[in-house]
Amino acid sequence: MGQRLPFGDGLRAELGTPGRARRLGSSPRSRVWRVALPDATVVVKQVVGGPDADERYAREVTALRLAARGEASVVPALLGTDPGERVLVLEHVEHRPPGGDWIVGYADAPARLHAAAGPEDAGALPRWRGPTRADADAFLRLAGALDVPVAPRVTGELYELVERLGRAEGHALLHGDPCPGNDLHTPAGVRFIDFEQASLGSGLTELAHLRIGFPTCWCVTSAAEPLLRRAEGAYRAAWRAATGSEAPGDLADACAGWLLRGDALVERARREGPDHLARIPRRDWTWGTATARQRLVHRLGVVARMTAGHDSLGGLGGLGSAMRRSMLARRPGLGPVPEGRP
Repeated sequence: MGQRLPFGDGLRAELGTPGRARRLGSSPRSRVWRVALPDATVVVKQVVGGPDADERYAREVTALRLAARGEASVVPALLGTDPGERVLVLEHVEHRPPGGDWIVGYADAPARLHAAAGPEDAGALPRWRGPTRADADAFLRLAGALDVPVAPRVTGELYELVERLGRAEGHALLHGDPCPGNDLHTPAGVRFIDFEQASLGSGLTELAHLRIGFPTCWCVTSAAEPLLRRAEGAYRAAWRAATGSEAPGDLADACAGWLLRGDALVERARREGPDHLARIPRRDWTWGTATARQRLVHRLGVVARMTAGHDSLGGLGGLGSAMRRSMLARRPGLGPVPEGRP
């Protein structure tokens, strides 16, 4: 196994003595095993690595407990915990590779996840943090580096966008990284795993992932417009069914917010550091299934289409379209992001 299975006396008394254990692939920030117990096969996860390990563990435990309150849970059952070792014992869920229209069935699940929390849960998890004025300024500097003029109205639009996202209403239970790989497709529907970045905020922040290309994830996808419309309709229908109301917020705002975030061009361990947008004119780098320039060109195109004629973001739409043209003119061989999930 390479590492000792962290299954102490308390878990043994509660769940039984573990039998065969197999180490599974995971990020460097966790260790995961599939373990045979007397009555069931389970997944044992230990959160490790970094000074924020305790916080990530607490977020995951809290999010799983909040999500489990729904009538139709979209998470594996949390069977046991060992806070001292930062261990969770979870129901083992068998994943089946989804079909080509997977995002339609997928979209129903985040809506039900988001609806699992409400105003009474304020403070249970941190609030979601959107882009800042520093992100907006970095984006405007990138436009200058690409020799794209910025209309006077655009700076105000971006600062107002940052303010709107910062005060966005919502107590939705956000996964934090709802990307392909953290969704398990089962006959009973999608189950989400890995809630170390869970927070509370507006659900449209994560609905936007479908169009903008899963910005927190190594795996980028670009679905066809008919599939996106069906998926977004499924999300909104599931939200209405769970809450009796319409999902609040503006999806164009949510997508534009992800466009501004340079740290959504690199893996989590490299975020909250240098200005990654400033690196784009000089060099490209690969993260997962796409390069940083491919990701940015995709996001620019999405936001340009969504904000054409938009009352609050029309200037950004024109700027984004011009920036995209400049990038493709400089790098004509830059291909699109993948259409399907790996």
